[in-house]
Amino acid sequence: MAVPFHFHVLVLVLTISTLSQIPISSSSSSSCTSFLTRGSSLSVDNDDDILVSPDGIFTAGFHQVGENAYGFAVWFSEQPASRSRTVVWMANRDAPVNGKHSTLFISEDGNLVLTDAGDNRNVIWSTQTKSTSSLVQLQLHNTGNLVLHGGEENPLWQSFDHPTDTLLPNQLFTKKTQLVSSRSFTNYSSGFYKLFFDNDSILRLLYDGVETTTVFWPHPSLRTWEVGRFQYMDIRRASLDSDGEFNSSDGFSFRSSDFGMRTQRIMKIDIDGNLRVYSFDERRLRWEVQWQALSHPCQIHGACGPNSLCSYSPDFGRTCACLRGYKKLDSQDWSYGCEPEFQLCTQDGCDFIELRHVEFYGYDIRLIINCTLDACKKDCLKDDTCRGFQLGWRNDIPYCFIKTSLHNGYQMGVDALMYIKLPKRLVSSFTQKTIIQSSFICPDAVLSPIMRTYKTKHDMNSKLLEFVLVFGCMLGFIEIVCVVMFLYCSSKHLSATEKTYFPAATEFRKFTYNELKKASRNFSEEIGRGGASIVYKGRLADNRIAAIKRLTNTNRQGEAEFQAEISTIGRLNHMNLIQTWGYCAEGKHRLVVYEYMEKGSLAENLSSGHKLDWATRFDIATGIAKGLAYLHEECLEWVLHCDVKPHNILLDANYNPKVADFGLSRLLDRRSGISEWNFSMMRGTRGYMAPEWVLNLPITSKVDVFSYGVVILEMITGRSPKSMNENDEIKRALIDRVRDKIQGFDEIVDPWIRDQFNETVMENLVKIALQCVEEDREARPSMRQVVDMLLHV
Repeated sequence: MAVPFHFHVLVLVLTISTLSQIPISSSSSSSCTSFLTRGSSLSVDNDDDILVSPDGIFTAGFHQVGENAYGFAVWFSEQPASRSRTVVWMANRDAPVNGKHSTLFISEDGNLVLTDAGDNRNVIWSTQTKSTSSLVQLQLHNTGNLVLHGGEENPLWQSFDHPTDTLLPNQLFTKKTQLVSSRSFTNYSSGFYKLFFDNDSILRLLYDGVETTTVFWPHPSLRTWEVGRFQYMDIRRASLDSDGEFNSSDGFSFRSSDFGMRTQRIMKIDIDGNLRVYSFDERRLRWEVQWQALSHPCQIHGACGPNSLCSYSPDFGRTCACLRGYKKLDSQDWSYGCEPEFQLCTQDGCDFIELRHVEFYGYDIRLIINCTLDACKKDCLKDDTCRGFQLGWRNDIPYCFIKTSLHNGYQMGVDALMYIKLPKRLVSSFTQKTIIQSSFICPDAVLSPIMRTYKTKHDMNSKLLEFVLVFGCMLGFIEIVCVVMFLYCSSKHLSATEKTYFPAATEFRKFTYNELKKASRNFSEEIGRGGASIVYKGRLADNRIAAIKRLTNTNRQGEAEFQAEISTIGRLNHMNLIQTWGYCAEGKHRLVVYEYMEKGSLAENLSSGHKLDWATRFDIATGIAKGLAYLHEECLEWVLHCDVKPHNILLDANYNPKVADFGLSRLLDRRSGISEWNFSMMRGTRGYMAPEWVLNLPITSKVDVFSYGVVILEMITGRSPKSMNENDEIKRALIDRVRDKIQGFDEIVDPWIRDQFNETVMENLVKIALQCVEEDREARPSMRQVVDMLLHV
């Protein structure tokens, strides 16, 4: 049975399906206001705390982005359900605030401030403005522009100057602004794609990926004049007007297919990297695409990640597949691409497979002109950095590009042949049919949108354009050779770690290595040490005391843990999770900067038991449970910590616990509906690991529950599972000892708290801990259930 047509262009369909359910209301509630004055505030606790534009088209307020996670946003007014809103701007997309007691207000000095819940009332976002005027107010205009007025002619601040992923009609796009896609349909944090004005004044689309950064629109193989653009203009401006006409200072312009109709429009950079113009159909009550930058989804860089191939058909939509000899790196995310399943072969042990109508754009280390196929193969075989080459013809002259990496691969109507270097054993069994081995993991079926592709007026003069292109290619051929050779020479001086790209999907700061070296006084005061890192105390330039973790393991595993940590902590927002201020990824240096915890780790305090009385230990147990429950059930994505132990529980000045060290953690998109992880190796610390790791069972959040139970038993007894038995039964010794002595607390309770605890409370806590460490994971409670039980002890 053929796949229905509405599956093609998968990401576009999902985007429009989401938008198509949105009715736009033009009426506003009489209880709402269009401005906020000094001394008043908007609270996340009150659904009626919103700003509404005078014509009722737009609303500003707290928008739910996850469980107990909110962003302050502007959206088209419609039904109150968050999932149906068309959000056009968000203040704190990378740092959501708590669903209780978070507020937006204008401070006495004229600063618009968004604060999070908690005793400290942390400032999550602000406009960083100042004004002594008594006329300062925040107003939502009919254009969708959120403006902070100060009584002067020019506003103090306006949201139009700080767009997220959407451009509204008549909103000016300049050299100081950019559109950044969201990470997914349910995750509003910064994604991998950007629209911006480059240094040559050209409006471009950029892929900022996991490892690479490349421009893909306009097509980088074409010179700017070939696509009707003008370089090095003094002004960099662009805008979409209310009739659907877009004009840019670099000469790029178009009209939407419904030009002239009076309707609501947006220009948006979608999560798949494509730039589209949507119009709202008031009759069908849905958003429809009226223009898009690229009609072929596989031409968008990073669509399938490295070492993979993207293909497209109207019946099956976009599909991704690993190349022969490679396997998918992340089962849930194609952006990480594929990794080799083989060891690099020597010259005599290598051969090539031929891929027809396939191109891998970029990463050429040299160009060989007027050469035979055998000559290209010999050149690649002699070079250990060569991963393959592309063979083509230009004016009947053969050429080949030698490639050091395989990125941006797609299969379409190109004349070139691609040759991939592999061990001979993999080449012998290869056929063309084996290349497409797996496809995009499709979600449930969605409504099919009306898709209109934009055709430029250059199509009317195709013959003239063809002549110009050929002539331009001939003139630029020598220049291309020079550029390629220059890039090849330059690449020799760049190490692999220097080329690595680190996604800035979070709001915390990226420090330089010299800044952190100075802050830590050349890493002189060590405050902690782990198997792959050392933690130092430091004072930042703004006088904040920080804990600076420096990774000592910079191999692939260490790099993976660093990436996991910085990508995880940007999604976390809870008082019982460590607050992270930034990171450093410079050359071979990998550092993470945390808030400094005055009382050190729970492990340190347990080793000198008199520091922690019974009441403090119980509060710590409750705080840890709340933090883990947030990770498992409340944050934007499911997070598995994988290494819960006293060394990773830090205590502030008031002994409030904070879960730290997410180097072994793992994320899972809630949208997938999958709650099990598959790991290629065990994670965690011996003594705190659940039986599932050893039994090679699918991993769920219950492994963190098991580790938590061991930690609680250690807090009760004052004895570490490691210290009781160094054989294979290290944790079992602690668990069995407590279970055997459950009727005689005096023998198992830490002597430091023996005269402090309430016997009934202690008995219940022991029962909770023992339930957490059950061998059968189904018998263990969830962390949310643990929190509920602790609150009712």
